[in-house]
Amino acid sequence: MVGPVLDKSKSNIERAAYIYSALRRTRPGTRQDLKNYVKVFLGIDVPDIRICPQHNTPMDYLWYSFSADFAAEGKVNADAIVWANRTGGKTELAAVATLLDCVFKPNCRVRILGGSGEQSGRMYQYLTAFLWNGFEEFLAGPALKAKCHFVNNSSVEVLTQSATSVRGQHIHKLRCDEVELFDEDVFAAAKFTTQSTENLVAAMELISTMHRPYGLMQKIVSSADRFSTPVFKWCVWEVIEKCTDRNCSQCPLWGDCQGKARVADGYLKIDDCVTQMRRASRAGWEAEMLCKRPSLENVVFDEFDVERHVRPLDYDPNLPLYRTLDFGFVNPFVCLWIQVDNAGVVRVIDEYVLSRATIDVHAVEVKNRTPGGEGRVAATFCDPAGAGVNDVTGTSIVRELRTLGITARYRRSGILEGIELVRRAIRSGDGKSTLVISPSCRRLIEAMQCYHYPQPGSTAASAELPLKDGVYDHPIDALRYFFVNHNRPTKTATRRY
Repeated sequence: MVGPVLDKSKSNIERAAYIYSALRRTRPGTRQDLKNYVKVFLGIDVPDIRICPQHNTPMDYLWYSFSADFAAEGKVNADAIVWANRTGGKTELAAVATLLDCVFKPNCRVRILGGSGEQSGRMYQYLTAFLWNGFEEFLAGPALKAKCHFVNNSSVEVLTQSATSVRGQHIHKLRCDEVELFDEDVFAAAKFTTQSTENLVAAMELISTMHRPYGLMQKIVSSADRFSTPVFKWCVWEVIEKCTDRNCSQCPLWGDCQGKARVADGYLKIDDCVTQMRRASRAGWEAEMLCKRPSLENVVFDEFDVERHVRPLDYDPNLPLYRTLDFGFVNPFVCLWIQVDNAGVVRVIDEYVLSRATIDVHAVEVKNRTPGGEGRVAATFCDPAGAGVNDVTGTSIVRELRTLGITARYRRSGILEGIELVRRAIRSGDGKSTLVISPSCRRLIEAMQCYHYPQPGSTAASAELPLKDGVYDHPIDALRYFFVNHNRPTKTATRRY
């Protein structure tokens, strides 16, 4: 950053005060300048050492958020996802980003939207504490309970967790804190609030810990690649204090740490982390602090493990080929291609998932994607509901498929029966697994991780049956139909018309 011009007629104390004040008003020009600025003027030493592979540092996020408007050529937006641990500094860091936006980006309109009123208020409280610690000169009037304005015409306002509060907003930056707690209707409305102007790039920042494998944050992170949205992820090791004087062999954190804290540069007290680990369940510790995976509580297939059950698979012409179908229009139509090897291992080699298309469109795609052609298909299994006659068309999906060259078979069964067969394939009583899925089956893999039971106390019909959410249940249903039909020819129906 460029230094201020000194007035030699001033005393040393006056010069120092002038320099300090001038530097506060000088925009940081580099990542290191920004780190130094936040440390000097806010007293926060933002951690900047990546400890875990594939993780980021808190400083990575802060620099990305701040610099987006100063290197915006060709940038469509500055959206970002922050997935970090509890007590990982997410909210405070977002408040820092908000202060920097308002001080150094004239006319910047920022809004804060939390998963609850308390969460929104927490970020705003951080912001106002910064303002009363030497940044009062930038304010245009007093900071109110839920909003404040700056002399450069920038502004901050706290929004409530309601669609009414969100709709009608036209702003540059929206910071959504604890997205996991958001109402999905509010989140859907929030997507339309940000707009870029000549010198400011629109940004929607989604900030949260991932609590549930089927929650909103999981969906957001899973779709990040599709929308080219960067994910800034860090865990306890990126924000823990440096360990200098402990005996690793006697430290309760050693099993997870393995020396990581020796090179850390964060602020979380090691003793606090030890206490939190002892208070929590293992699943809770991994989800909330290590950001390894969400808690599997309430998940149907809690023993499904990507490392064990997912690996590259190719079509083997020496093995029988099966297809299994779940019908849908608004909800997706699903087809899985499956082979079973000589050891009885079920190999899901491909998937097709598409909504809002007619059965003839699906039939063409299914036939085109079938390796070796229709002659290689040993059987096609389907949803028994497909045999029902439509009151309008006077025919059934099974009959339509037959006229299109696909003979579908089915066996009526209960949902719980199919789920138990899938569970047994994931891990049988002797600990063996007979299910493997190709990485190309992205939607099925996601469903295996996220298919869940209704929340306790919900209005779902039965907590004994998994939730039919229209997203994860359809790939699972297709897989169920395979297991309840395969090797059961005497109980499988094929209707002729």
